[in-house]
Amino acid sequence: MTDRLLVAWTSSLIELAKLRRSRFENGIWAPAKRLRLLLMAYNGARNTGEDVRVEEMVRQFCRIFGKENLDLSVLTFDPDRSRGYFEDLTQVKLPFVFPPFLWREVPKYDGIVTCVGDMFQRTFANAATALMIGALGMASAHNKLSVAYGVEAGDMDSYVAKMCQRHCSQSLIILRNEESRTALQDLGIQSELGTDTAWTFEPLGPKYGHKILRDAGWDGIQPVLAICPNRPFSWPVRASLLKGAARAVTGAYSESHYRSIYFHNSGAKAEAAHRHYVMGVANAVDKFRKHRRAFPILVGMERLDADACNRISERLGKVPVFTSDQYNMFQLVSILRCCRSLISSRYHAVVTSMPALVPSAGVSMDRRIHNLMRERGTPQLVVDVADADLESKLLVILEQLHTEREAISDGIGRTVVRNIQAMAQMGMQVEQWVLRRYPELPRHRAKRGWQDYLPPLSISLQDLVNKYDPKIGPQIAN
Repeated sequence: MTDRLLVAWTSSLIELAKLRRSRFENGIWAPAKRLRLLLMAYNGARNTGEDVRVEEMVRQFCRIFGKENLDLSVLTFDPDRSRGYFEDLTQVKLPFVFPPFLWREVPKYDGIVTCVGDMFQRTFANAATALMIGALGMASAHNKLSVAYGVEAGDMDSYVAKMCQRHCSQSLIILRNEESRTALQDLGIQSELGTDTAWTFEPLGPKYGHKILRDAGWDGIQPVLAICPNRPFSWPVRASLLKGAARAVTGAYSESHYRSIYFHNSGAKAEAAHRHYVMGVANAVDKFRKHRRAFPILVGMERLDADACNRISERLGKVPVFTSDQYNMFQLVSILRCCRSLISSRYHAVVTSMPALVPSAGVSMDRRIHNLMRERGTPQLVVDVADADLESKLLVILEQLHTEREAISDGIGRTVVRNIQAMAQMGMQVEQWVLRRYPELPRHRAKRGWQDYLPPLSISLQDLVNKYDPKIGPQIAN
């Protein structure tokens, strides 16, 4: 009920903004100004994937438009947890109750770019989806740039889907895959095809990752197996005024409390499903390491993953745990790229390990990892978190990662290059969209080729591009 209230409140403010648009005309961009953009994502929660995505968006936009022509700000839940990221751009704190924030904040900018990965889905939180849709709608209402950049779409609750239909038709929406485009086409919303923005991310080098692993007991010889779990049955998060009041008065619902009036899914059924998930992953890894040499580690890509990491670690005899609370994104991804193989419930653990050609597989709670594995040509390397045969299926997958690693790595390399090209295409699309709206914006430089629409590539990524000639991209896609 509270989520519905947030959706209705936000939608009414968007409609009011349309009626009062002329009051904000003094905020329109002029040629003498830098273009003010607010990048809206799930930052400040120590979610490594979201932080990496925005880091690369900042680098890409600065490359395309010129840093001197931009005034970028980044949304954050907690400035202390995102301090030092995003080239020290201005970070704007998001209040817990967001509709008044959108009304007040959006008119300050020349455009809004939303970039939460699972943006048009109900998997994690309807409130987050409403926030992002509301930002796009509010920007359109004020005749500002309104862009959703490299996101995914899937099932939405009906009242959120209606909000999307009403307020996103004037936005540039670039989605990661055809499955997402189909989901929005069913709502009558047009979109473009793109990709995630994390593909160009460059962490600290392998020297750092190797040192951290050695300090944790690695002998430098055993193949490192990374396990990246999460709390799949604690989602979605829902807003609840009643639970918030009960917690304030009696302390009830404290275990499921997320923040403010938002609460995780909880109860006996959710806990039983989580135990099955933890046991299935732990038992499969334990059986695998008994006949294949392996040094297992647990990696928490978000602070909330620590519980699952610690539970699995205990079952494996207290193997090392590395979480985003301890390590920043440059450090954590360095550790991932030093691994011999990886199984993950976190989409961006897979994505950020792929440029190092780490063979990986998914234990998936939504369609994102399924879609990526299909794109790689390895749909067999993913199992659902709630699968009754999780343990046995995951053990088979671990064997495949070991015995077919060369073929898997080759497919990974091709997929990385294809997505880097798609990211460049996204850059071209957003440049065209911005220049149609603001044709007098200075051109940063004469563009010569597709790599001019990307952040500067590292040597290792450039080597991959050189190995997998871009000309064969269409052949790979087929």
